[in-house]
Amino acid sequence: MAEFVVLVDASGKPTGLEEKMAAHEKGLLHAAFSVFVFNKKGELLLQQRASGKYHSGGLWTNTCCSHPRDKENVADAAHRRLREEMGFDCPLREEYAFTYEAKLDHGLTEHEFDHVFFGDYDGEIKPNPEEVGGYRWIGLGALEKEVAAHPEKFTAWFKVTLPEMLRHRKRAKH
Repeated sequence: MAEFVVLVDASGKPTGLEEKMAAHEKGLLHAAFSVFVFNKKGELLLQQRASGKYHSGGLWTNTCCSHPRDKENVADAAHRRLREEMGFDCPLREEYAFTYEAKLDHGLTEHEFDHVFFGDYDGEIKPNPEEVGGYRWIGLGALEKEVAAHPEKFTAWFKVTLPEMLRHRKRAKH
């Protein structure tokens, strides 16, 4: 069964649907979300994408990310994918949204209006091996150093949103 993404305009308003692979081949702007989950120590839960993913396989990224379905609330979609990918759910709050465009492997382009959610969690993690190749907690200072030293190990969207995520995280802590 074909998967579809919700095409959006520059303000994030839905304008139609497109088959997911076609949207990525054409670089069409579509709705997406990224989830960043932190533990009580303030560490971020990173996900390593499964090597068999259709793009960016084996790369490290935020806790989870995906696309809302047609007529699906973005927050509901974020909770759905957190359960499907990482095997848990937690309260989430939308912190900000941004638009980016990045060339990926396999001739694909990610062009997303990305809603960014933060959550807090310290419980059990049961990742789906079809989605997740690995996971780990990391302090934000260590993460910044690792991304600077080895950017090739991280997804394109993660590197784009990292500085903004860090600004919002620092603001939320004060």
